[in-house]
Amino acid sequence: MKKLVFLFTVALFSNLTWAQINPAIGSTPTTAEEKSNAAVKFETTSHSFGTVIEGQIATYDFKFTNTGTDPLVLSNVTASCGCTTPKWPREAIAPGQSAVVTAEYNSNGRPGTFNKNIFVKGNGGDVTLTISGNVVKEPEKPLSPIIINK
Repeated sequence: MKKLVFLFTVALFSNLTWAQINPAIGSTPTTAEEKSNAAVKFETTSHSFGTVIEGQIATYDFKFTNTGTDPLVLSNVTASCGCTTPKWPREAIAPGQSAVVTAEYNSNGRPGTFNKNIFVKGNGGDVTLTISGNVVKEPEKPLSPIIINK
């Protein structure tokens, strides 16, 4: 009886292990992802803001075009950290049409260089966009004007 329980346990764990490493189990793509002929093509995948004054919101529009034959749907766009906010169209982009993914970087309290990623996922493929720059403190202004009389 102990051998039977042992064999059953081994068989159960080997099936669970096989299911975790087999990509066909547990990760079935949706019909739209399987058969989509949409394709996303960005004009550029990186942008440098150069020098940004601390406290400013640095914004850049990444323009893309659906170069496929099916409507393009961006299912999710995420940023590598909370200081970067992506905005993207929720509606389908027709073949040949263009749209933008907007990246906003909040520089408040973040002096120094930055390099952030925006991950674009959709039925036309996955793309990683990158923004970078250097945040500097705003130069101090004199408290009062200096008047020199001769």
